[in-house]
Amino acid sequence: MEHRYFNVGKIVNTHGVKGEVRVIPITDFEERFEPGHRLYFFPEKNTDHIELTVKTHRKHKQFDLLSFDELESINDVEPLKGGTLKVSENDLHELEEEEFYYYEIIGCEVVLMDGTLVGEVKEILSPGANDVWVVKRKGMKDALIPYIEPIVKEIDLEKGQIRIEDMEGMLDG
Repeated sequence: MEHRYFNVGKIVNTHGVKGEVRVIPITDFEERFEPGHRLYFFPEKNTDHIELTVKTHRKHKQFDLLSFDELESINDVEPLKGGTLKVSENDLHELEEEEFYYYEIIGCEVVLMDGTLVGEVKEILSPGANDVWVVKRKGMKDALIPYIEPIVKEIDLEKGQIRIEDMEGMLDG
């Protein structure tokens, strides 16, 4: 079976001259970036990857700034721009009940409580207090579904289906 990797951050730029990179996080698990953790770098247009060990981590504005044991200068990290940091499936954490990984939700069919098909989750945004699921709909604009208890009623990963309660104006357009 092929080994799977999951996105935890996108490298958008370098920072300073000491080998730091600016990362937009794509994970709710801040500990992914703690010193000593192993990440895998995948270039933008290539499937070859390299293993990296986090040396330092700090927050700066909306970015996470990381440096790695293996890369010591701006010249070493310059080629990383545009690439993605991932974790191995072996490094996934056990989740609490009612918690899910993004990869488990993306691709699920979204239906109303009466069984009416809304669409399929294509992306998850993390703008603040709660995640927002972007649902691709046939012949319509994407719907934005907040992942909150009054709306998301049931998640059945076995069936790949999510049942939601419509809220006024949420599915208009």
